[in-house]
Amino acid sequence: MSTTIAASAPSGWRDSASRILPLAWPVFIAQLAVIAFGTLDTLLVARYAALDLAALAVGSAAYITVFIGFMGVVVAAGPIVGQFFGARKLPEAGHQLHQAVWLALGLSIIGCTLLVFPWPFMALSQAAPEVEAKVRQYLLALAFALPAALLFAAYRGFNNAVSRPKAVMVIQLAGLGLKLPLSAALVFGVPAVGVPELGVLGCGIATAIAMWAQVLAGLWVLKRDRFYAPFALGGGGLRPPDRQALGAQLRLGVPMGASILIEVTGFAFMAIFIVRLGATPVAGHQLAANMVSVLFMLPLALGNATGTLVAQRIGARELQAARRIGWHGLQIGVCLAAVVGALIYALRHSVVRLYTDDAAVIAAALPLLAWVALFHTADAAQCVASFVLRAYRIATLPMLIFAVSLWGVGLGGGYVLAFDVTGLTPDALRGARGFWTASTAGLVLAALGLGGLLALVLRRQARHESERAATSPL
Repeated sequence: MSTTIAASAPSGWRDSASRILPLAWPVFIAQLAVIAFGTLDTLLVARYAALDLAALAVGSAAYITVFIGFMGVVVAAGPIVGQFFGARKLPEAGHQLHQAVWLALGLSIIGCTLLVFPWPFMALSQAAPEVEAKVRQYLLALAFALPAALLFAAYRGFNNAVSRPKAVMVIQLAGLGLKLPLSAALVFGVPAVGVPELGVLGCGIATAIAMWAQVLAGLWVLKRDRFYAPFALGGGGLRPPDRQALGAQLRLGVPMGASILIEVTGFAFMAIFIVRLGATPVAGHQLAANMVSVLFMLPLALGNATGTLVAQRIGARELQAARRIGWHGLQIGVCLAAVVGALIYALRHSVVRLYTDDAAVIAAALPLLAWVALFHTADAAQCVASFVLRAYRIATLPMLIFAVSLWGVGLGGGYVLAFDVTGLTPDALRGARGFWTASTAGLVLAALGLGGLLALVLRRQARHESERAATSPL
């Protein structure tokens, strides 16, 4: 298969969409497979025991916090690889994958330590002793999954950057196919063959097995597929660490990872705080949070595809095309998110009943979806804008915007509202609804900030090009 990219520049909105969507749909399917890991666990554990569901909510929030932050550092190789790919410097692009693997291995040591000794998350959640015991078991199993998850993130980031998302999609779908029967067997047990009921612990064990299977499959593809030959990945093992390449990835990856960490923890930590309200409120939150996470896969795929194309065109020195497709990608993401968000809100009663028949949990979940259309639209805008900014290797200022919006307004404001810190919170905004209200406000602020920053970057670049063209000799 050819490793070249299209040379012609996108000339209009439809042309941009025709370039973005072929890259976006495999990423979308692959990300649905990823989120299906959590959805599957939620569906199974919700039918097993409310206590295990509460443990899943807290444990998932802790694991996602660790994984997502470190994953953001590892996938920083993506924009760099994309620019090398656009410039046709394929061996240099392949070299970045080796360095991303070193980052994944190093970060795994830190991440596994946090999962094996999760006292910071336990202190924040203040979970009941019976819930905490299950959370610790679940996180211990996920400590075995984390290294594989980070290694596969390096594989995923590289393939997406070289317009090869289908290679990731197939493996992640196969991983989901392995995860489904494993989770069901380990959660409920199979007495006929001596498999005991493990509840939420079974979900963690199944995840670890599926993730390592994905890594082995990815390694096999890299060795066997002739597409990767021009990247000079080599068959002699992992190359030694390259200080310059690692430095470039870290300079982009640390603020990227911090941004993603802020974004995810601004949402995931809601579960850790809401668990203080009891098992039923956190169970309702877990269902609503999982639904929103599924919706987020659409803008995530569009942002990933748009950022990939922008990075490739920057590398090819097609700067006008990069600006155009970046802006069009943002417009497409916002429009689709508004439509999908409104549709899910209209069908919210039917959707929630897909998760559970427990009337108390349904009653706790439904009010949280009142903000879903605005929440999802703002989430899409900030997501696509952040991916395009990363393609330009701009990550530090977005990190600060995320911190103020999602931690300050979203999480901090949600805590004030939910627990009535000031004594002024209306009854309608106390509890989990307060967190969701503030989180929506924070996302709107982040969308406005990142969208405005992207517009400023693109406008300045266009002005510099015009000035350069005006002063250059004929």
